[in-house]
Amino acid sequence: MTPLSVSSLRAVALCAASLFLLPVAFAQSSSAPTPATSTTEKVDRALREDGNWYFSWGYSRQQYAPSNIHVSQPSLGNDFTVNQVAASDFPSSPQDTVSSLFKLDWTNPQENVRVGKFMNPEKTFAIEFSLDHSKYNSDLNQTASVSGTINNQPFNGNLVLNEQNFNYTLHNGLNHIMVNAVWLQHLSGPEQQPGHLQWISRAGAGILLPHAENTIFGNQNQVGPKSENVCCSSSKDWWQVNGWTAGVEVGLRYRVYKTIFVELTQKFAYGALKGVPVYQGTADHNLWMSEQVFSAGFLF
Repeated sequence: MTPLSVSSLRAVALCAASLFLLPVAFAQSSSAPTPATSTTEKVDRALREDGNWYFSWGYSRQQYAPSNIHVSQPSLGNDFTVNQVAASDFPSSPQDTVSSLFKLDWTNPQENVRVGKFMNPEKTFAIEFSLDHSKYNSDLNQTASVSGTINNQPFNGNLVLNEQNFNYTLHNGLNHIMVNAVWLQHLSGPEQQPGHLQWISRAGAGILLPHAENTIFGNQNQVGPKSENVCCSSSKDWWQVNGWTAGVEVGLRYRVYKTIFVELTQKFAYGALKGVPVYQGTADHNLWMSEQVFSAGFLF
């Protein structure tokens, strides 16, 4: 898939952000301002009502803008930047996805989890936890410019990024873990009933929890088996907190049944990765991600 340019992603992200702001207009009232005590009572009632929680599970595709990856390996005499690295996601095949579902290996595909709670009786505003188990890999056999120091010698030239020279992946995965504010707007159909179509907007921020797999100049990074070092603070852990992320998401939610819905959304996120483990060193880079998510969920 053709990588998106930073400028185009930024432009689309600004457009999405403007769309996200539209639901603010939905917080309108035809009556006089409600006293604070009445507002508190409404929130308390909303938190007690049934159907105020929801859960969804879905799958996604991602596209990444080219980014600069800075590598520091002091003991090897390496401190260089690989410029404008093109990268792609790594989706499972349809057969592999179905096989993973039957094996209950749900983290094999690029999956997306949302858990939220409505904060008002109208169920138009919610606070949500989200996990985007995206995947990232530098495109093999591309030629990129490299500048800095390699093997204690100045270097400024082109390098073919093959499996031995530079193979940089976050396959298990590039996990965006976020807390979101969520707004829903009625579009058509009977409200809160089958056939209800809503516009949904999200904005949030959180941490990046990647698992790094990479080979740089023949040296492969190894952090140990997943079964021994799972998460999240040691340099030998399988998943490590390696930065922060923020993003916006817009799309449609359709009520299939009173308690079942499907969603189709477009998300734009920015991530700042710091201290990603490589062989005897670390890597840093910032990225722009565009993501399409299709999910199904239920209210409870």
